[in-house]
Amino acid sequence: MARPWQDLLVRAARVAVREGPRLLRAGRGPSPRRPVRPVEVPRGRRIAYAPEPDGRADPGEVVWTWVAYEDDPRQGKDRPVLVVGRDGRELLGLMLSSQDERDGDPRWLALGSGAWDGRARPSWVRLDRVLRVDEDGVRREGAVLDRPRFDRVADALRTRHGWT
Repeated sequence: MARPWQDLLVRAARVAVREGPRLLRAGRGPSPRRPVRPVEVPRGRRIAYAPEPDGRADPGEVVWTWVAYEDDPRQGKDRPVLVVGRDGRELLGLMLSSQDERDGDPRWLALGSGAWDGRARPSWVRLDRVLRVDEDGVRREGAVLDRPRFDRVADALRTRHGWT
């Protein structure tokens, strides 16, 4: 009885040893269960701060999800996303970055550091790329953004995109 399982494990190990390095070199990370996609920025969208400790992603919370690169949508990475809206199981979010060259770029708003980044690096939120994220695509919750910083993001979205 144990022999078929041993054979299967040996074959699986051989495939992993043979194919693993090639897959690692290809640079493919985990793929999302459902793709996160950028959308045309919806006009007149209502934005409200509504974090709830209920295990669901809500506006005002930073969650981690797979975000495709703009220049190659077949690739991407897990990154923090600030939830700014919800429509049923679909979230509207803005990606965060800890790359300091974002500072001063009008497409990005400085947030400072938060619990979503384990190394406490300052972050910036991108205002011109709104993402639609299926709730099932959220890998984990990172933190709640405090109300004053969320209000700064909301004000920027109202100014930039006409949200209410």
